[in-house]
Amino acid sequence: MKDSFVYSIQPTILPRRGEVIFRNFIITVMPDTRHPKPNTLDIQIINPIDYPDWDKLVLQHEGTTIFHTQAWAKTLYESYNYKPLYFTAFENNGISALLPVMEVYSHLTGKRGVALPFTDYCEPMTNNSLDFHDIFKQIIDHGKKKGWKYLELRGVQNRLYDQTPSTYFYGHTLNLSNDENKIFFQFRNSTQRNIKKSEKEGVSVLLSHSPKSMEEFYRLNCLTRKEHGLPPQPFTFFKNIYKEIISHKAGFTVLAAFNNKTIAGAVFLHHGGKALYKYGASDKTYQNLRANNLIMWEAIKYYCKNGYSEFCFGRTEPENQGLRQFKTGWGTKEHIINYYKYDLQMNAFVKDNQTIKPLYNKIFSTMPIPLLKAAGTLLYKHMG
Repeated sequence: MKDSFVYSIQPTILPRRGEVIFRNFIITVMPDTRHPKPNTLDIQIINPIDYPDWDKLVLQHEGTTIFHTQAWAKTLYESYNYKPLYFTAFENNGISALLPVMEVYSHLTGKRGVALPFTDYCEPMTNNSLDFHDIFKQIIDHGKKKGWKYLELRGVQNRLYDQTPSTYFYGHTLNLSNDENKIFFQFRNSTQRNIKKSEKEGVSVLLSHSPKSMEEFYRLNCLTRKEHGLPPQPFTFFKNIYKEIISHKAGFTVLAAFNNKTIAGAVFLHHGGKALYKYGASDKTYQNLRANNLIMWEAIKYYCKNGYSEFCFGRTEPENQGLRQFKTGWGTKEHIINYYKYDLQMNAFVKDNQTIKPLYNKIFSTMPIPLLKAAGTLLYKHMG
């Protein structure tokens, strides 16, 4: 059966008295849902946690990341008790389409689907836009049956170009090679100086796969979150990142020390030749030593030596210009990561107006760390 399409013409509306002209218009080609073709995808809902050889299957797809893996699904499930619902189509002993979703159930924030919680981005694996719309429709149908408020998609590049994102972030990616010197001289001059300054001041760095290093990172993370007026994530989350990912050599921590005191740290994850800077933290007292620059350089060198092709710096909020400037200083390519929220009651994509109010930031910043930890343990499972 041939595909059927609708052509949508969008007129140009002049600002004066709502006059409409059709000289300049955009034609959007969409599948004709009035006379839909039979669904060509046999979509199954998979739990990757107990699916045999799941990681081998996703590794066959070019778009795979650490966030598509069984280990990340286990981390989210074991930390927050979210329900994995990975909408998957198989073909020729491989995955032809995949959109991972976690069902979040909360008495405070409602029931919803998120692809995926606490995840910078999670691109769907599909061969074409029609496959994506097939799988998207089945997720919406499932969500309505289960009483979801909405579905949130994090990073759906070139799939929903005609829809308005609920929010967006900046992404920064560095292409790697085995030539460290070539990579180093791609950095901004100030980034190179900060690395050399940190080395000259006597800061040392340690790349580690040990649980003790994760504990030390978490101590720093609590300081950083307090500085930002936010509670830290529960320690069980980082314990599970260690257990499911780092202990299996799919990630590591890098800690920086000065005068035998740990002053900064970061968590890095990797899968399929792609590396990710996931979390960073530091003691602000030692900010002048530029330890974060030395940590990042140590991780980049590791990935260059071990044949990785891409290093991602994670997501950055548009209002955080300081962090954005830091990441652009590493010779990165900047791109937009769009998030989309589909309201299942309104049957429409909507904007996301949920933000933490400055008053709450001020309250959190004054709390003692033990109380902040308790707040994080209580709240984060409702925020995914």
